[in-house]
Amino acid sequence: MRVLGIETSCDDTGVALFDDSAGGLLVHRLASQVRRHQPYGGIVPELAARDHIRAALPLVRAMIDESGGTAADIDGVAYTAGPGLAGALLVGAALGRSLAWAWQVPAIGVHHMEAHLLAPLLEPDPPTFPFLALLVSGGHTLLVDVAAVGEYRVLGQSLDDAVGEAFDKTAKFLGLEFPGGPAIERVAQHGAADRFTLPRPMTGRPGLDFSFSGLKTAVVTAASGVTLDTRTVADMAAAFQAAVVDTLEIKCRRALRATARPALVVAGGVGANRALRTRLRELGTELGVRVSYPRPEFCTDNGAMVAYAGWVRLNGGQHSEPAGFDIHPRWSLADLPALRASGRAPPGRDPGPVA
Repeated sequence: MRVLGIETSCDDTGVALFDDSAGGLLVHRLASQVRRHQPYGGIVPELAARDHIRAALPLVRAMIDESGGTAADIDGVAYTAGPGLAGALLVGAALGRSLAWAWQVPAIGVHHMEAHLLAPLLEPDPPTFPFLALLVSGGHTLLVDVAAVGEYRVLGQSLDDAVGEAFDKTAKFLGLEFPGGPAIERVAQHGAADRFTLPRPMTGRPGLDFSFSGLKTAVVTAASGVTLDTRTVADMAAAFQAAVVDTLEIKCRRALRATARPALVVAGGVGANRALRTRLRELGTELGVRVSYPRPEFCTDNGAMVAYAGWVRLNGGQHSEPAGFDIHPRWSLADLPALRASGRAPPGRDPGPVA
């Protein structure tokens, strides 16, 4: 089955083709809006939606040409239905359902966080179910116990700012460019993390929920009366990054011990952070747990993860209603149906080699 995936949940337009009978991921393309939003220090929803309108269909056409096939080869269409920005989601949903209607193939609205969660399965040596998932992005921070596709139990989540949002806001305060995650990571390499003392929020109490709003405020407080020169910015960035990494490591350790899962999957844009990857690999070695990530380009929003998640659902016999479409700017993972509800077994662990 060849599935077209369309991702327009926020500020990146991603498209991809996944075909289990032709080697897995065939081709993927991405149109980034980073430069569009940099002057504002964050995402402007209306601008994001307009850029999706301009970029999505030309990307689909170019990708199909690059694949060496035609629209007639496509067996299904997957698009991100939520969570995300309403206007941006509408662009992808309208395009995805229109193409599926024109081509007379099934379509399915994909959950953005499920797509992130399944992204490591695109790798040549994917993890197997069950596992614990840490989903860390600009809009979400979640710890999820994953028994199988659609069988998710949210163990903990952010009560305020997501970790990626905290990176962006802290970077803006420090005078760094948007997006904040890569900017802070870059300057933190030259900083001394022990110059400033920052909290590890919600680690001194039981539970697996997160809170990063106070950490951002602690940065502002620690910087009061200090000149934000190059050295100070680097030291503050290093201290902030260390606090985030420590917090995520502590929560993952608790969750792994509570669930006894043999594997940890880390996905979402913040999952590309090298300090976090190093720390969680060390945790995995200590606890005898396998730690898996998607490659860095598939940590951020992309069409490949949507195409794969759509293929998993469509291949399992699930699809959206044939007429009309819904988007879900707010959508819990717990609301997704289990794949086994279709009466078919989940797909095997190997989706084929990555092209």
